[in-house]
Amino acid sequence: MTDQSKLVPTTPPEPTPAQVEATPEGVEVIPAVVEVAPVAVSPGVSILSGDDLFLFGEGTHYRLYERLGSHIMEVDGVAGTYFAVWAPNAEYVAVIGDWNNWDAGSHPLKIRGNSGIWEIFIPGVAKGASYKYHIASRYHGYREDKTDPFGAYYEVAPRTAAVVWDRDYTWNDSIWMATRYQHQNLHAPMALYEVHLGSWMRDPEDPERFLNYREVAPLLAEHVKTCGFTHIELLPITEHPFYGSWGYQVTGFFAPTSRFGTPQDFMYFVDYLHQQGIGIILDWVPSHFPTDGHGLAYFDGTHLYEHADPRKGFHPDWGSYIFNYGRNEVRSFLISSAICWLDKFHIDGLRVDAVASMLYLDYSRKQGEWIPNEYGGNENIDAIGFLRQFNAEVYKSFPDVQTMAEESTAWPMVSRPAYVGGLGFGYKWDMGWMHDTLQYMRRDSIFRRFHHNELTFRGLYMFTENYVLSLSHDEVVHGKGALIDKMSGDVWQKFANMRMLFSYMYAQPGKKLMFMGAEFGHWREWNHDRGLDWNLLDYPSHQGLQRLVADLNRLYVNEPALHEFDCDPSGFTWVDASDSDNSTYTFLRRGHSTSESILVVINATPVVREQYRVGVPHAGWWREILNSDGAEYWGGGVGNAGGAMANPLPAHGHQQSLCLTLPPLAVLFLKNEVV
Repeated sequence: MTDQSKLVPTTPPEPTPAQVEATPEGVEVIPAVVEVAPVAVSPGVSILSGDDLFLFGEGTHYRLYERLGSHIMEVDGVAGTYFAVWAPNAEYVAVIGDWNNWDAGSHPLKIRGNSGIWEIFIPGVAKGASYKYHIASRYHGYREDKTDPFGAYYEVAPRTAAVVWDRDYTWNDSIWMATRYQHQNLHAPMALYEVHLGSWMRDPEDPERFLNYREVAPLLAEHVKTCGFTHIELLPITEHPFYGSWGYQVTGFFAPTSRFGTPQDFMYFVDYLHQQGIGIILDWVPSHFPTDGHGLAYFDGTHLYEHADPRKGFHPDWGSYIFNYGRNEVRSFLISSAICWLDKFHIDGLRVDAVASMLYLDYSRKQGEWIPNEYGGNENIDAIGFLRQFNAEVYKSFPDVQTMAEESTAWPMVSRPAYVGGLGFGYKWDMGWMHDTLQYMRRDSIFRRFHHNELTFRGLYMFTENYVLSLSHDEVVHGKGALIDKMSGDVWQKFANMRMLFSYMYAQPGKKLMFMGAEFGHWREWNHDRGLDWNLLDYPSHQGLQRLVADLNRLYVNEPALHEFDCDPSGFTWVDASDSDNSTYTFLRRGHSTSESILVVINATPVVREQYRVGVPHAGWWREILNSDGAEYWGGGVGNAGGAMANPLPAHGHQQSLCLTLPPLAVLFLKNEVV
C-alpha cells in the first residue's frame, strides 16, 4: 500500500521571466492553474528505467509504447493508471480527465530528471477513463490541453481525448504468423486489394453508419477470397480527427481509429483475415501530421515534433507539419509507432506514404522557399537517415514482414539494402508504370500506334527496384473519375480495355495492387462518405469483369512463371516489342521452379487479327490458359479453340512459332505443355 501521508499537494508554478517579458503590457500573467486540492497520487512511481531514458535520448528506443502513454497497473496492491508524456519545455504538466472534472490542478505530473518526461501513477483511474494532458509551457505563456501522443485508444471523433486502455488480446492466427514469409517474399505472389474501411461497405439498413471492425471482417474476407487477392492494403486506420483526410492526417500513431471499434475489435479483424489466409498491409504516415491544437503540433510550447523552420517543417501542399527527423526522440517516436503495429496488431507490412516529400527539401517548393543541406543539395539527409534506420529495425525485429515505399521520383535504390546505399525498403510502388499505362489506355485505339512506347518504356527500368504495380485510390479522386471511365471507347470497349489493362498488369513482372471497386468496374468516382455501389454486380458486364479479376489472381498465384521472378530479369523476355503498326505486344514469363513458359500476347486495338505469327522457344502444344475476351468475362469469345500447336517456322529469333487469332482489345496467356 502506498504511504498516503507522504503525498503532498503540488502548487502551480509562478510565471517565468520569459512569460512576463513576452506578455503585452497591461495583461496579467496567471499560472496554468489557480488552485490545487490534496489528491492521492504517487508521483514517484515509474516504469521507465535508466536504460529507457538513455535509449530514448539516443533515438534508439523502438518500443516506447510500452513505457510512455497510459498504462493500467497496480502499485502495492492498489489498481490505477500510470501516465508518462514527453514535454521537455513544459513548466507544468497535469493529467485532466473525466475522473477529476478536467481540473488542471488535481493531478500534476513530476518531471524525471533532465529527460523531459513527466510521469505519475494515479490510484483508482481505470480502463475507459478519458484524459488529456494540460501543458503549460515555460515560453510565451503557452498552455494547451493535448491528447496523448502514445494513446492506445481515443474518443470517437469529433471528440479528441485519449482513453485509458490496454492492448490485451488472445490471438488465434499462429498458423499464418508461422508461415507468412512464404506469402510475401520476393518470389511469392502478392496481389493487394486496397481498401478504405469507412467506404468499402456501409450498413445496408443505414448507409450513414460505419460497419465496425468485427462486422466488416467476414464480409471483406469473403470478397477478397472470391476475387482471389492474397492481401489487403488498408488506407490509414491510425486515429485521425478529420475523416475526409482518409486517415493521412494522423494524431494517434499508436491506435486504430475508434470510428470502427476498440483496439481489440481491430485485432479481431486482423486475426479473422489471417485465419482466412489473407495478409494485411497498413498505410503508415511518418511524413507529416496535422496542425490541430490538441495534437502533436507545438506540443509543449515549442516545435517539439516538427522542424521549427517552416521551410523544413511545414508542408505547403497539405497544410501540415513535417517531422524533425534530425531529433533523436522523434525518430524513436516514429519507429516505435511502426513496431507497435507489427508487434501488437500483427500487421504484415507497412506501406510508407509520401516518401518523395520526405526525401527532397525542395519538394513542392519554389526557389527561396527551401534550405539546401550542408552540401548544398536538395536531399533531406535527416529523412534519408530516418528511413534507413526505420527499415533496418523493422526487418531486424520482423524479418517476415515487408515495407513498401510510395515514391514517385527516380530516387535510386529505394528497395535496396541500406548497407549498399539504398533506403532499405522491400518494395517500391511503380508510379511511372501507372502514369504511362493509364495515359495509353485513355487514347483512342486508332492513335495507340503512335504511342507504342508507353507500354514498352517500363522494360528499361522494370528490375531496377522491387516493384508493386499499383492502380491506387489516387487515380479515382479529385475529379479524376472512376478507373473504367478513363478507358477509351464506348461502353463495350471500356470494359474490354479494363479487362486488357488488368490482364496486362498481371502479365507484367511485379506485385499487384488494385483499389476497391475497380475489380467490378465501379462507375462513380470514389467518395469516402458512402459505400461502393455493390448493386452494379447485378449486371453481366460488371460480373464478367470481377470474374476476370478472380481468374487473373488465381492464375498469378498458381503459375510460378507469373510470380517467382517478379523482381528478377531472369523471368521476362520480349518476343516482339516493336509491332507498333498493329499495336501488339508479345513477351514470355518464366519461373525458377518449372520448365514451363507462359506467352503473353496483347492486342490493343478493336480489330481481330487472324493468322498472327509469334515466335516461341518450345515445340509442341501451347494451351490457352486465359483469354480476356472470353464470353464468361462479357467479352466477344474470340480465341484459339483452347490453344495452338507450334510449327517449325522461324519467327522472332525462335525456330518455332504459333499462328494465332488475336481477339480485340484483349490479352492471351498461352503455356507450353512439357512432355
